[in-house]
Amino acid sequence: MDAELAALATAGATALVQQMVTEGWTQARQRVAAFLSRRRDGGEEEALEGELELSRTELVASQRSGDDDGAADVAAEWRVRLRRALRDDPAAAEELRRLLAELRPDEGAGTEVGEVHNTISGGVQHGTVIQAGVVSGLNLGGGTGTGAGEGSARG
Repeated sequence: MDAELAALATAGATALVQQMVTEGWTQARQRVAAFLSRRRDGGEEEALEGELELSRTELVASQRSGDDDGAADVAAEWRVRLRRALRDDPAAAEELRRLLAELRPDEGAGTEVGEVHNTISGGVQHGTVIQAGVVSGLNLGGGTGTGAGEGSARG
């Protein structure tokens, strides 16, 4: 398999794992299952959706427990499966590129942050304070605040 297809499989697995913890997961799961099912002459779409959902459950559990290896294993599993699909059907590369564009339509858009001004006043803050231009899916496990999900802040 050439390097371009291997990189495409890696990008696909990365996008898939990122989608597993978003609101768009159901649609992404269906689209990826359909893509993989077509590589196998169809008929396995429901089973593939089940496998994807199981991977999502494993990913979320790994993230909650701080098991980075478990999360990496989920990505590795789907990278291998995507590589096999591309190896068996090189024409699938263009379809996977389109699927990635749909899964990550805003990639590169909205990531530039303008000037950000944050002011905290009034003494001691009893909780987490975040200063950033863009915040997505935070895990505020430390401190007295509570958070939902995993993610990063840029600013």
